[in-house]
Amino acid sequence: MDLLKKYFPNLPAKQVALFERLPALYSEWNDKINVISRQDIENLEERHILHSLAVAAFFQFKPDARVLDLGTGGGFPGIPLAIMFPAVSFTLVDGTGKKIRVVQEIAAALDLKNVEARHARVEELRMFGQFDFVLSRGVAPIDKLLNWSKKLLKTRHKHAYPNGIIALKGGDLRKETDALPGKGKNYTEIFPIREKFTEPFFDEKFVLYVQG
Repeated sequence: MDLLKKYFPNLPAKQVALFERLPALYSEWNDKINVISRQDIENLEERHILHSLAVAAFFQFKPDARVLDLGTGGGFPGIPLAIMFPAVSFTLVDGTGKKIRVVQEIAAALDLKNVEARHARVEELRMFGQFDFVLSRGVAPIDKLLNWSKKLLKTRHKHAYPNGIIALKGGDLRKETDALPGKGKNYTEIFPIREKFTEPFFDEKFVLYVQG
């Protein structure tokens, strides 16, 4: 976990130990249920773990916050962020059952009591209650994410940024943000990950925030 220690040098040893277990766990489960490409599994720390933690490089979640990872896939960014913020409750949702099984097994292996992984469709999300933030990585354009998420966000704000969407995105985001309804109504901010992580992989990758 050289990259983890490079960018998060003060992380407690208990959390570092959990991160160090992730490559072996994902390799084992990926052999059974393919949820990560072969190229990416060989670069898991950079392309999945550190990429997920780009959220933590720009945002801090307060204890007892509720965060929804929408379209979590194999557990990203939810699993790394759940390790990073053990006092925050994370609900990881995906429409593909086999992916959620992997997430459930890995969360159980790490004894992540702040993770709930559920197999559900977008139409069923309201049954999980309301959240401070909705996370997403490469799931859908931001206007769709906002439409899906707006009824899932709490109205009471307790963080530096108002409750909203935090999405890991790549490329030119202008078309996506221009497509948001009522231009100017929803505050947006784009954070270049390259400002925090200097590896070439993070060129043209961003954390996009949209107020709900």
